Amino acid sequence: MMCSRRLILAIFAMAILALATVASAENIDPYDDGSQYAYGENVGWLNFEPNEGPGITVSDANLTGCVWAENIGWINLDPNFGGVTNDGTGLLSGYAWSENVGWINFNPKVPGDPEHYGVTIDHEGNFNGWAWGENIGWINFNSADLYGYGVLACKVNFIDLANFTSLWLDDTDPPANLNGKDNVDFSDFSIFASYWLNYCPDNWPLK
Repeated sequence: MMCSRRLILAIFAMAILALATVASAENIDPYDDGSQYAYGENVGWLNFEPNEGPGITVSDANLTGCVWAENIGWINLDPNFGGVTNDGTGLLSGYAWSENVGWINFNPKVPGDPEHYGVTIDHEGNFNGWAWGENIGWINFNSADLYGYGVLACKVNFIDLANFTSLWLDDTDPPANLNGKDNVDFSDFSIFASYWLNYCPDNWPLK
């Protein structure tokens, strides 16, 4: 029974990983507490989950969608001939584009200064660091400087998969019982698959 369950798990995990590459869903501010703002010293607040438009989706490869800034309009994070990329560990690089202020560098270098000023995403989904626009100056992502706002992304990740695997194989542990029934079964795994594909489930129990 254990071996067959492991085999099913492995097959299903591979299917999820294959599908996850084509899935897309906005995943900023998962707790609806306002964790969607960076701040430009010369342009004010930048909203990564605006009421209109697609908002921003964070994946292990890149960032897609558009940010809204009241004073400069839309900023496209995946424009033609540019785009903000993710190296898979949360180190961002590349360029976003604004029709009104030009290119914005997510991994700027300051000559003679070894400190890293670029934007990163930690394992909890918190954005940190600084982006640079030649025409607008620095954009701050550090929540400690932004009255508790900042930008937070949520994504069901490989740690979640590992946790779920462990809990699913030991069905006495309730966190993997996602459908609320008496035991952990394949329907729980189906729910987990939908969580993975949607990147950020509500009240995700395994974080």
